[in-house]
Amino acid sequence: MDRIVVISGANRGIGREAARQFVERRDTVVVTARRADQAGEVAAELNSTAERERAVARRLDVTDQESIVDLATDLEDRFGRVDVLVNNAGIHYDDWQSAVDADLDVVREALETNLFGAWMLSQHLLPLLRAARHGRIVNVSSELGSLAVMGGGAPAYKVSKVGLNALTRMLADELAGDGILVNSVCPGWTATDMGGPGGRPVAEGAAGIVWAADLPDGGPTGGLFRDGQPLPW
Repeated sequence: MDRIVVISGANRGIGREAARQFVERRDTVVVTARRADQAGEVAAELNSTAERERAVARRLDVTDQESIVDLATDLEDRFGRVDVLVNNAGIHYDDWQSAVDADLDVVREALETNLFGAWMLSQHLLPLLRAARHGRIVNVSSELGSLAVMGGGAPAYKVSKVGLNALTRMLADELAGDGILVNSVCPGWTATDMGGPGGRPVAEGAAGIVWAADLPDGGPTGGLFRDGQPLPW
């Protein structure tokens, strides 16, 4: 398919596995991480099993506008387009605290990465997504950010994912005329550093991201999905 796929936070967990699956499908994947050496390690591993260099390592801190601008400039110079943006970078599954006594500094940190980081990255890569003519934005979210099933606990994580889901809805509506599909994907509870042991295989969670990136023109947009099935907001 040879799409240009950008994944934030691709050095571990869901992001790393999604990068592997995209490379397996013969896409060119821009593997990003806050540390250049971590991104480089993943790219080297992916390229070692590919028929040619399909993973490109780039440093990216989604909370730093200068870092995002540098990435956007680099991508424009090298590729001239971005076909798929996966907003995967995320922090603070804060199941140790509750809303009534939450450390609001932790909440602010979660919002900076999980919501504002995805928002800012989407804005700066939008010209390149438009240039692709069939752009896809996949926001890695969670059913824990669904108001329909909302309960207590993990306030920083949940509030940030509620915001990310709202961003998905707004971008989907505003970009419909550009042919860009925007969806949130819940990978489910997966066995990652953030999710902890006991979850399902990370490959199953990442497959939903690839599914959303593969949606055809005219496919669903502005939805929340797990395993290709809609979830309530």
